[in-house]
Amino acid sequence: MWKKSFFVFLFSLLTLKAELDCENMKKTNKFNSPSLYSKTNIVMKGQNVSLSCSHQNKELQITYYLFRDMKHMGTQDSKGKPVIFNLSISEAHDSGPYKCKAEVSNCSKYSHEVNFTIVDPVTTPELNIVVQKQTNLYITLSCISFNGTLPINYTFFKKGIALSPVISKDVREPAEFNLTKSNTREGEEYRCEAKNSLPDYARNSHPATMPSTSGDSCPLCLQLLLPLLMLIVILLLAFWIRQKYKARKAMRNKAPRDYGNTPIEVGIYANVHENQADKESMPGLEPRQCVSTAQDETEHSHEIHYATPMFLEVTSEAHNDDKTGCVYAELSL
Repeated sequence: MWKKSFFVFLFSLLTLKAELDCENMKKTNKFNSPSLYSKTNIVMKGQNVSLSCSHQNKELQITYYLFRDMKHMGTQDSKGKPVIFNLSISEAHDSGPYKCKAEVSNCSKYSHEVNFTIVDPVTTPELNIVVQKQTNLYITLSCISFNGTLPINYTFFKKGIALSPVISKDVREPAEFNLTKSNTREGEEYRCEAKNSLPDYARNSHPATMPSTSGDSCPLCLQLLLPLLMLIVILLLAFWIRQKYKARKAMRNKAPRDYGNTPIEVGIYANVHENQADKESMPGLEPRQCVSTAQDETEHSHEIHYATPMFLEVTSEAHNDDKTGCVYAELSL
């Protein structure tokens, strides 16, 4: 029984001594609150971060505990050196708050809270250039990033040199910067940079080239002129086809038509009939005609008429004046 009482007394004495030592360290500032530190408090989802917990007292063996709200996240022991806790910020609840607890014997203290802010990164911005030509050239540069946590800061550049101050936008609208020049060169390139509160993270637009300012300034003229030219060409082509069709139709109407099933070319030719010298002429033999048909390129037939000549023997006649005469037959066609 006395042994048990002795151990209780010894434990109480040690506890009292520890409490006195803790109170003594607090009074002498030998055991202050630890420090919890992160290189950045602005992160994006999925980013890995590190929290460093340290204490000013380099002589004590200290146990460090990391908590998120009331959840224990890890424990490390160190003497004279800070401890590092590695984390991954994947969801909104991973943003904190975080606390570090430093403990020596029964004496412990907590650090201040650390919270992370989750930010969506900006996307590649779009740069547009509008030129108005009057007495001088009025140039408007506009730049916008369609994604990313607001506010977004925009800066315009020409050949790597900043043209504008930082233009901050709290709403999703283009940032604009105006220039006035007496003249400009074709092919001048501009770009813009978009950046929000996410550190070491910025996006640049694709280079945009200054449009041509020769002649009248009319950015939409080419877009309007091309459809007009196409319409004129279509109308001219339709008019030409219509005229061609009318001409062919007129030629077909003027051409003679085919007559039944007349052969392409049929010819009946008569042989020449001669009266023999020893025979009398053939009375009643009438001249005959033959008909031939021919087809031209338009596939229309034409009739050709041929005559059959009749040749008769010449007859000599004696007259009273002792002269000889001749009688000729007529050629009938």
